[in-house]
Amino acid sequence: MKDRLQALRLFQRVARLGSFSRGGRERGLSQPSASRIIAELEREIGATLFIRTTRAVTLTEAGADYLARIEPLLASLDEADHIARGTGELRGTLQVAISSSFGVREVIPRLPAFMARHPALRINLQISDERQNLVVEGVDIAFRLGPLADSTAVARKLATAPRVLVAAPDYLARAGTPQTPAELANHAVIIGPVADPEQHWSFVRESRRLSVRVDGRLSAAANEGAMAAAVAGMGIARASLWGCRAELADGRLRQILADWAMDSVELHAVFPGGRAASPAARAIADYLAAAIAEAP
Repeated sequence: MKDRLQALRLFQRVARLGSFSRGGRERGLSQPSASRIIAELEREIGATLFIRTTRAVTLTEAGADYLARIEPLLASLDEADHIARGTGELRGTLQVAISSSFGVREVIPRLPAFMARHPALRINLQISDERQNLVVEGVDIAFRLGPLADSTAVARKLATAPRVLVAAPDYLARAGTPQTPAELANHAVIIGPVADPEQHWSFVRESRRLSVRVDGRLSAAANEGAMAAAVAGMGIARASLWGCRAELADGRLRQILADWAMDSVELHAVFPGGRAASPAARAIADYLAAAIAEAP
């Protein structure tokens, strides 16, 4: 029973990751051992689960159907084990997808306390500014900022942060501090990381709504690039509070036009559809939501 369960868990990870070596590594196995165990599982079932080539490992039709049927069972077993222990202890490996800036700034600094509570839990951070396919990449939970694309995934809003305009003190000393959104036309603007194709920034004050078209010589696809450019005095940048909290706190950047509200940025925990979220995925979502709510 134990060997069969281990084989099923290995099959699940190999199927999600498309690799015997990566799936085996997660389970503490070498690539040859992982391949042998899957071959034995296929013999026991009487069906070929994977198509193996030198370039990829992909599921057969029978393998895809088998995966769809066993994943809810494995999730239910994990949940039953978690409840039966009655200690709140989390085990296994949790696959977490996060963007680079939010991960480095807001998630990783909070991980030590979470992992200290759950010493039997391993966490694999899949850090990328591209939105991963949760099913293909074998992700248990993704933390995503901004609008969510339509999908079969299940999302839960964890927090909201205001978007702010920031600039370096030396830039403001040199170019002056704008007092109204209209004055942005006379300033250097850093475009990014989320750019409107027409580059309009929207503001609200006392029920008055205003949209200003901005133009800049410098654009950055990632928040860290935009913030580095702003700290270097290259102009005014827009970011969520999460994306510039550290620079505001230590004075490298200052907020401008603070009396004009911009749109907010939502943080969601996203879980792959088709199966229940694991206890570990739910726990880290709860923990991060509480930790961010307590932040100054």
